[in-house]
Amino acid sequence: MWAKGQYIKKLILLTLMGIFLSSCQTMETSGPAQTRVPRGEARIALVLGGGAAKGFAHVGVIRILEQEKIPIHMIVGTSVGSLIGGIYAANPDSFQLEWTAFKIDRNDVLDFSIVHSKLGPVQGARLEGFVDQTVKTKKIENTKIPFYPIATDLNTGQTVVLEKGSLSKAIRASSAIPGIFVPVTFDNRMLVDGGVTNNIACDVARSKGANIVIAVNVGKDIRENNITSLIDIVGQSAAIMMRESARTKLQHASVVIEPNTGGVGMFDFTRKKTLLEEGMKAARQAVPKIRELMAQYK
Repeated sequence: MWAKGQYIKKLILLTLMGIFLSSCQTMETSGPAQTRVPRGEARIALVLGGGAAKGFAHVGVIRILEQEKIPIHMIVGTSVGSLIGGIYAANPDSFQLEWTAFKIDRNDVLDFSIVHSKLGPVQGARLEGFVDQTVKTKKIENTKIPFYPIATDLNTGQTVVLEKGSLSKAIRASSAIPGIFVPVTFDNRMLVDGGVTNNIACDVARSKGANIVIAVNVGKDIRENNITSLIDIVGQSAAIMMRESARTKLQHASVVIEPNTGGVGMFDFTRKKTLLEEGMKAARQAVPKIRELMAQYK
């Protein structure tokens, strides 16, 4: 009887633990769960946050990490972080990434459409088309580096990790700033910018087995003195929202890289070179800390 009683107690305890853990789940994925990496094996995630045009700083960060031969085992990207991250995940070549990124213009992102004005003035089809024409890899699950674009379910408010399907459409969904872009229907969900709920998704990287998380926050400084249109107002409001949503997620990071992007507007595509250099500068400063963390797994 005593043994049976102990067995029942253990069963109840395990059941309660299962209920607790499932109640803590705040995000959903559109693909199979990943197996955690065994202890002692370094697995590095690069987490790229949103920030529209400020995201050109991501390119500089990636260039330095590549030059320093710091391996990237997965990329998690939100909004412009999904754009830059997705292009690089498909073809891990920082010089090609730079070449591609510098071709992106304001008109490649903001395709205004009167027809879709009820849901947003910008359709987003041009951004999807740019990715589709530029990147040879068409499916998220086929990128050379495992890639996890982040979006938000507009109906439920849940963070959604997109793991299967069209790469270009997933990037479009992840970048669909509400109030500006038309929401994107993906896998029977109405999706908007991942920055609404998880702008720098370090927690997602941890859930996928990363034990070293390099987070790149391009939205720390949101100063904007050139607000002259409704698009600028909504964009700046989104920047404020994204900065606030990033605070708790950055606690999951091992290293936080924060390029100086102050004074660059959300849709200012004239400062690409400056942002690239600031990304490189911030990444160089972070390299010693990254190497220190890597050494702990050798």
